Amino acid sequence: MLLAFSEQTKGQKLPVDASDQELLEIVMARYEEELVHPIQNLVKGELVRGLLIQVQKLKLDIETAMLELNQILKANEINFAILAALPAFFLSLALLMLVRTWITQDKGAEGKGRIARLQRRLLVVEVEKRIMQYQTCLDQGQDEDAQCAFGLVLYSLDRLYRAVERHARATGEWLSLRQDIVDLGKPGFATPYKLAVTSRMERVYDCLLPSSKRR
Repeated sequence: MLLAFSEQTKGQKLPVDASDQELLEIVMARYEEELVHPIQNLVKGELVRGLLIQVQKLKLDIETAMLELNQILKANEINFAILAALPAFFLSLALLMLVRTWITQDKGAEGKGRIARLQRRLLVVEVEKRIMQYQTCLDQGQDEDAQCAFGLVLYSLDRLYRAVERHARATGEWLSLRQDIVDLGKPGFATPYKLAVTSRMERVYDCLLPSSKRR
């Protein structure tokens, strides 16, 4: 209809590949001419036809725009789905971190829970075993093995030191507990004395008790 109206207006054959913009310019020019005498051209002229062409072109433009918008929305469905899922993802991540924090309270000898206390007590037991192994090597005259065993004693004491420091500072026991740990690492102190120290540590210090004595 647009091409036929334009050819009729121009009175000549137009190229088939003429753009819609060029044809619309012809229609608009004719439409403006028709508006000079609107009543007369409404009955006898091409005013109605020109108006219908503009309405159809507007409808076509709207449908084209809606189609393009629909294609854009479909192309971004994954992005929209990701955006919609982000709040739930961050909420799940926060819950996971809270659960992880709660679990790790009892994980490791430096933690706060019952399991952490048990692991700290096991470190004291480990120190006792290392001291006894060291003494056994000395009694059997195995000097090289004794040196290795003493190195293991120091290693276990270092682990115990790191595990109890923060808790002992909080309870005010750190100065005394640190001195006991240092004494256990001195090769000149007798083994019975060291075993007495480890026994006292398990009974006296709050951070090494099976459960907290504080209320």
